[in-house]
Amino acid sequence: MGTNGKHRMHLVWDWNGTLLDDNSAVIGATNAAFAEVGLEPITLEQYREMYCIPIPRFYERLMGRLPTEAEWERMDGIFHRYYMEQRVVCRLTAGAEELLAQWQLAGRSQSLLSMYVHEQLVPVVRGYGIERHFTRVDGRTGPSGGSKAQHMERHLAAMGGVAPDYTVVIGDAVDDAVAAAHVGARAVLYTGGSHSRSSLEEAGVPVVDSLGEAVALAEQMAG
Repeated sequence: MGTNGKHRMHLVWDWNGTLLDDNSAVIGATNAAFAEVGLEPITLEQYREMYCIPIPRFYERLMGRLPTEAEWERMDGIFHRYYMEQRVVCRLTAGAEELLAQWQLAGRSQSLLSMYVHEQLVPVVRGYGIERHFTRVDGRTGPSGGSKAQHMERHLAAMGGVAPDYTVVIGDAVDDAVAAAHVGARAVLYTGGSHSRSSLEEAGVPVVDSLGEAVALAEQMAG
């Protein structure tokens, strides 16, 4: 790759709420899961204020207690069934496709890491016609509800020559910043997804209102 290539910034993109504008599907699926345990539906604003990882803790904030294992399994199943039905009408975030193409054309690398189930993620990304822009696409393997940190470790390791010092994670959740810090990478958080600006700012990393701003910041971080 040469000495120049080593200092090219690598982007790790998040999928849901970042590259994919799926807020409507997420809220609908969340409310379907809530109805299962008799909770009132919530708005996008309430969701952004309350959302946290791991997901059972998010449910605890709204239920006043942690869901039982049986409730969690039921709610998780309903969420994913409903989400899959609604996702088909979701589009990529405005400008996402152009940003991915431009980054690739500039000779820089980028990958995608999501907590969406791997077997489902890959065909979905392929369906949006953007798979070719990524050196690697990884979804979640194992049970749902955890943090991205361990997945980020495996994701970077699988790509070999990607240096954490020259990696920027772009996501819409505080957990994206946690995962970046876990591997020694940097993060930029986008306000268009699952978190409110105020909750994102608690992560102590730059917060932006568009993916274009996120990419511009990543370029600056590369020096």
